[in-house]
Amino acid sequence: MRDAVSLAVAQITPLAGDVPANVVEHLELARLAADEGATTVVFPELSLTGYELHLAEKLAFREDDSRLDGLRDLATSAGITLVVGAPLRGELGLHIGAAILLPHGRHAWYTKRRLGTFPAEARIDSEDGSIPPSEKSVFQPGVRDPLVSVGTRQAAIAICADIGDATHPQQSANRGATVYLASMFVIPSDFPGEQAKLSRYAAQHAMLTALANFGGPSGSLRSAGRSSIWSEQGELLVQLAPAGSGIAIMRETPSGRTTRTRMLSN
Repeated sequence: MRDAVSLAVAQITPLAGDVPANVVEHLELARLAADEGATTVVFPELSLTGYELHLAEKLAFREDDSRLDGLRDLATSAGITLVVGAPLRGELGLHIGAAILLPHGRHAWYTKRRLGTFPAEARIDSEDGSIPPSEKSVFQPGVRDPLVSVGTRQAAIAICADIGDATHPQQSANRGATVYLASMFVIPSDFPGEQAKLSRYAAQHAMLTALANFGGPSGSLRSAGRSSIWSEQGELLVQLAPAGSGIAIMRETPSGRTTRTRMLSN
């Protein structure tokens, strides 16, 4: 198929600040996705460190960080693109970044443009956890916004609170993106609204839309899991369970689209 896409969202359960262990889980999930035919795999926000804002300065990545080498090697050997989350030490300071690891050893970074915060009056469900500090107390807004090839299509990346600005998907579509990759950390009480938002963006802008979320708690908060992919009409195509590590994949074939989920064995 001319515009064939084989896209996977990876749902990871990170260990707080343990980059080597989290890299191992990334590699396991990426190999699982590649075995299922995926050519692009998207991971959640800050997936390599967990949503551990107090550790971001200590764990910050350089653009060509050697801790990405194993993932770069897999991207090359498997011929896949990986989008993985990490704090990035950039030219404007510390950013929430998504490293885009491309086949043949190339790479790029997206940096989160709209930093998230819970307002002082926020009432988080007691089962969700406790309110973390504002991202603005740790990070700077980013400006890097490359498009990524997904098959013969172009994809835009968003990191979590970026999707709260409706101009973000609009501008992505205006730039020619027909795929929208949302690297997220969504708590259970926020999930219905975020899911509805992404489904709406998919339909409004005719973009295949993906959400990658954690499959377990991180920082001071629980995660909703349920990593998902929506069609260009806003229809939910595939979704993972609320907890656990695994992949959800959507493949285009000459006979139509197929979906599959696979979880990592404990």
